[in-house]
Amino acid sequence: MENFRKVRTSEEESPLPFPNLSPDVVEMKVKEGSKIRNLMNFAMAQMELKGSRQIVFSGCGRAVTKTITCVEIMKRKLGGLHQVTQVRYKTLLEVWENQDPLPGAPAQNLTVHKNVPSICILLSRDPLDPNQTGYQPPEPRHELGTHLNEAEDTSSSSTKGLKRPLPPPHEELLTKKLQVEVPDGSRGSGTTNCQPDFHH
Repeated sequence: MENFRKVRTSEEESPLPFPNLSPDVVEMKVKEGSKIRNLMNFAMAQMELKGSRQIVFSGCGRAVTKTITCVEIMKRKLGGLHQVTQVRYKTLLEVWENQDPLPGAPAQNLTVHKNVPSICILLSRDPLDPNQTGYQPPEPRHELGTHLNEAEDTSSSSTKGLKRPLPPPHEELLTKKLQVEVPDGSRGSGTTNCQPDFHH
């Protein structure tokens, strides 16, 4: 394959795996090279300015992580969104061109079919069927913020408070464990023979 260069990648078109989508649903196809800022600017404009009720983020292969990131940002910014996640496989078609064809022969192309993981996430302002696979209820934005702030405020003090009392009992446990384990160790029967004398 060292003489071949990838010239084109295309993915199979497949319908969105969600029933009863609203007619104004926004579909965001996330690519590996997509910029999250650009995606989010467009998505937020659709949901806030144009008043769309539902949005779907989809991505496959290396774009899956970026797709999930976009969804989490959207949930934090808007709050109260119902979510359904569907994971599946998608076929990518890669076209490779021979860079070193035989003299006088036409350039040879090689088509490779790849199955890659794909994710589709629906976010909706309107309630969704909670019984469908992959459903997550909304998390109210104000509660999210409160929990996060509380965690940040208490983490330093509570952690410091816990760290001081923990080491002494931990050390005692270790010492007791060592005292129990030493007689049973591989040092020989001498240690074991001493046990009865010690208890008498």
